[in-house]
Amino acid sequence: MIKCNYINPPTFSINNKNIGASENCFLIAEIGQAHDGSLGTAHAYIDAVSTTGADAIKFQTHIANAESSKYEQFRVPVFPQDSSRYKYWERMEFTYLQWKELYEHAQEVGLIFLSSPFSIEAVELLESINIAAWKIGSGEINNNNLINFIANTGKPILLSTGMSSWRELDETINTIKSKGNALSVFQCTTSYPCSSLDLGLNNIELIRQRYKCSVGFSDHSGNIFSGLAAATLGVDIIEVHTVFSKRCFGPDVSSSVTIRELSQLVNGVKFIRDAMNNPVNKDDMANSLCNVKELFSRSIFVNKKLPIGHILTEHDFVFKKPGGGIPQKRRKEFIGKSITKTYFKDELLDEKYIK
Repeated sequence: MIKCNYINPPTFSINNKNIGASENCFLIAEIGQAHDGSLGTAHAYIDAVSTTGADAIKFQTHIANAESSKYEQFRVPVFPQDSSRYKYWERMEFTYLQWKELYEHAQEVGLIFLSSPFSIEAVELLESINIAAWKIGSGEINNNNLINFIANTGKPILLSTGMSSWRELDETINTIKSKGNALSVFQCTTSYPCSSLDLGLNNIELIRQRYKCSVGFSDHSGNIFSGLAAATLGVDIIEVHTVFSKRCFGPDVSSSVTIRELSQLVNGVKFIRDAMNNPVNKDDMANSLCNVKELFSRSIFVNKKLPIGHILTEHDFVFKKPGGGIPQKRRKEFIGKSITKTYFKDELLDEKYIK
């Protein structure tokens, strides 16, 4: 069983969007490499995501020469046009001006632009276009040079934990906290797609208690159910892989939601967070529903014609809607008493004609 105490970590903001337990859940559409190296497709994703209500769109900034070598193996060998993983990263590269255009396009349509860097050169490129916050992928958790370089920018850090032990996390998070960066730590499982058995939703509360910081959830399940569950557990940020269609090509498609599903997730998360932020007092709610309650309640009616002077018995009563008359729970008060008028079937019993 998962228990939630909902401690209130320090809040912070990303481009005037507040992140914290009392705020709306911040939702990131992770495009990653779904553009498959096409600048036009990357721009198309920005336009599509802008219609969903998501807060941010995220890419990945790979610079082949800075992060890879000829020895790097494919995680999923699905790219026949690329002779090596290095060649694939090379094909995924955009120039500084192209990244700047993507950043500006996202701003124009009301999205916060984010991109995960995988080298110090990528950090320098993204810093030059004034990126608002840093998302560090699970595979970089032990990349101390990169993490220190990112932390020195002073900007908020969103840290995925999909490949990390608690010991590794302790070391990295202590490093980041020593620099004073705002921090959100993401529960994540590096499995594509991730099954319900491996989501690790129990770790959301463990992270919250262990690090006393904002908590996020990076989802690879390929459906909206995982994100909705995380929202119910009070995460501050949800990141979900997004594609145009499940028929798109690429290794992350099976772990992604579609644009339509992303819209559903946004609406569902907002509904859940609104409910969580508005506790209901049962007594106050009952008082506010008195009129409705009366419609659904039952009153005492007579079930047949009864003459003046009749002595009432249990068998004379029937209990029907609406309420507002004598409630059925008082019926025993009138058994053995006589009536001072003639009653007809299905007539409401009235105390003033009972003695």
